[in-house]
Amino acid sequence: MLQAGDLAPDFDAADCRGERVVLSSFRGQRRVVLFFFPKAFSPACTLEVRHFRDHYERIRALGAELIGVSVDKAERQCRFALDEGLQFRLVGDESRVISERYGVLWPVLRVDRRATFIVGLTGLVEDVFHHEVQVHRHLDDVLARLEQLARG
Repeated sequence: MLQAGDLAPDFDAADCRGERVVLSSFRGQRRVVLFFFPKAFSPACTLEVRHFRDHYERIRALGAELIGVSVDKAERQCRFALDEGLQFRLVGDESRVISERYGVLWPVLRVDRRATFIVGLTGLVEDVFHHEVQVHRHLDDVLARLEQLARG
């Protein structure tokens, strides 16, 4: 799994709106909170996504964009986004290319670990959070770190 200080691997993918998501396009403009989750519609993942959904505007106000990724097929991911009323981007990584580059795939299950990366303005990973069971901690950790970064 990538660590703080590593260069975040770039990717070019389609989100559920059919729009291109190119990580490097955010460089110099906004931080990116990139979170990986195991499976759309599972209870813990639904709870995690709802936490991010309910605080999306706060994340944006702190100068970051939010992108969620799982190995689900794009159609499933898009149904999940629609059902949960998500305004942020969700990317289906069925090919597992993005997940492999970030080192978040469970070896045997081939689903994503629950990991969140804050990618800075220069494209470097500023922080990594990995909590498999305590799903609420991802949002708590992200908000605390973004607030700290905003204070300088």
